[in-house]
Amino acid sequence: MKRAGRIALLVLVAVSALATGFWLHPWNWGGVPRSGNVARLMAASLPDMEGKSQALAQWQGKVMVVNFWATWCQPCLEEIPEFVRMQKKFGSQGLQFVGIAIDHPAKVREFAATHHMNYPVLIGEMEAIELARVSGNELGGLPFTVILDRKGQLIGTELGGLNERKLATIIGSAM
Repeated sequence: MKRAGRIALLVLVAVSALATGFWLHPWNWGGVPRSGNVARLMAASLPDMEGKSQALAQWQGKVMVVNFWATWCQPCLEEIPEFVRMQKKFGSQGLQFVGIAIDHPAKVREFAATHHMNYPVLIGEMEAIELARVSGNELGGLPFTVILDRKGQLIGTELGGLNERKLATIIGSAM
């Protein structure tokens, strides 16, 4: 009986530690992160596909969907057509997608043209990896999306592919 009691106690401690770790972790599986440096993200300027520096702050006042992606990332390639449709459908209502590619400029230009990307695409390369990290992507995976309301407040993040239905749920009250 004593041994069974010790095992039960160890299991309880392990489960409690795991639950606490998930609760305290800054990235909470698709919701609003408990931390993340939105100010640093909004202060960033990255080159567009023509090499001209673009400040992310120029889109403040809109509901911003900042998507970190790469041409070699399959989930990225699957979500971009949905983003293109949503930008077309809701852009006039204040929704602004901004893609930040972690890739070579020539590949990004070719991909953007082929897929008719109708929103700004910036090229971040290594700087974008750090921006994604400070924005809540501690795991470093792609795609990673940061969603901000019109006031620039963080309303959600998503690591992994995002679809229109899930994104609409996150941005619903901000639109």
